[in-house]
Order: sequence, then structure tokens, then C-alpha cells
Amino acid sequence: MKKFEFSLVESEVKIVLEALCELESRMSKICETSNDEDEIADIGNDLIEVRLLLDPLREKAIEKYGENIVNFSREAL
Repeated sequence: MKKFEFSLVESEVKIVLEALCELESRMSKICETSNDEDEIADIGNDLIEVRLLLDPLREKAIEKYGENIVNFSREAL
């Protein structure tokens, strides 16, 4: 398997994490609510791949930047 590497600053990591979390949420909801077994299987397989990317990325980001890196709230402090 070929490897693709690049570096991101904190704000970019936050954007990627938020997008992956949103994608995971939407895919999970489809799997929970769909009546189409083929759709559930296809989305479910993709959901596994998203989680395999998201989980270690989230863990490393929290280690480096702290818990606030996964706070995606738009509310004013």
C-alpha cells in the first residue's frame, strides 16, 4: 500500500476532525435507519474505514492539542 503524508496546523486538523465526525454521524444514522440491506452493507463498510481513520487521528490530535480540538461548538464563550 502506498503512503501519503502531509502536515497540518492545528486549525486544519480541527476542520478535518469535524468533517470526519460529521461524516461518521451521517453514515451511522443511515445504518441505523435504513431498511435497505444493500445500502446498510455499503455504508457500513465505508463507516468502518472512516472510523479506522478518525479514531487514531482524534487520539493523536487530543494528545497534541488537548480536548478542545474536538469541541466543534459554534456557541460564543
